[in-house]
Amino acid sequence: MPEPIAFLNGQLVPFSQAAVPVTDLGVVAGASVTEMVRTFGHIPFRLSDHVDRLFGSLSLCGFSTGVSRKQLEDAVGQIVEHNAPLIPATHDLGIIIFVSAGQNLTYLGEAGRAAASQGTVCVHSFPLPFELWAEKQTAGQHLASVDVLPLPNESVPPQAKHRNRLHWFRADKEARSRFPTASSLLATPDGLITETAAGNFYAVQGRTILTPTPELVLGGISQLVLREIAARLGITWEESALTFDDLLEADEAMTSSTTCCLLPVTKFNDQIIGSGQPGPVFTELITAWSDLVGVDIVRQAAQAAQERCG
Repeated sequence: MPEPIAFLNGQLVPFSQAAVPVTDLGVVAGASVTEMVRTFGHIPFRLSDHVDRLFGSLSLCGFSTGVSRKQLEDAVGQIVEHNAPLIPATHDLGIIIFVSAGQNLTYLGEAGRAAASQGTVCVHSFPLPFELWAEKQTAGQHLASVDVLPLPNESVPPQAKHRNRLHWFRADKEARSRFPTASSLLATPDGLITETAAGNFYAVQGRTILTPTPELVLGGISQLVLREIAARLGITWEESALTFDDLLEADEAMTSSTTCCLLPVTKFNDQIIGSGQPGPVFTELITAWSDLVGVDIVRQAAQAAQERCG
């Protein structure tokens, strides 16, 4: 069977050869920025927006790289062209782009200074694991509060999509020590909701979507899509200082992310949200999103999950 390909430092290589040195600062210090794109019908969705955000993250984190957006977009196209035929026609790919800050000079010494300044640039793909969210899309997901705090804005700007994710690992581990299937929802020290490890958060009151203010969160590409869809459907959009009390009083809640697009939230800690089932606004939004991309998102996830898991 043909092997998938990847893009590594300017070259297309077999996926098995897309290796990062152990001296890379992405490994040593988590110093890398990243994007994840997905396909619908084997076509990358909102690729230009993702590449825009990647270069914004590079600027915010101070990484230098010689790669151009055209190189990255061309690499994505070549990888999808080669790798998409290796999966079922009704499944789709996730595409990862990441750029590291270079290599650790301590490991290389003075002789390696030139090499240390060159970051790793990689693009690779993987078959989307629909089984991880298919059930949540139809029954809802469980979120939980945790003691872990978001990274301070002064240390790492939340608008940069980076791979320094130890706090998210700790947060989800804490959430699942209390509720085995839950994901963590973080809040600032003064109690303002931020986001989950996977994406942006929304509370729904009537036909108004409420979401945390931009200075607290990573601006999601899926969030942009959702806002556009909401405007077409006549659903009001508000950026607001939200607390856990607002979540508990909401008619509905949901999260957005690249992989699953939109997931309803039906439980927070020990309490049911709304009716305890995906609500009418969620259903309206995910239906419109499906129309936009030409794929029944919920049905695709359910069928692909069953096919992948037998």
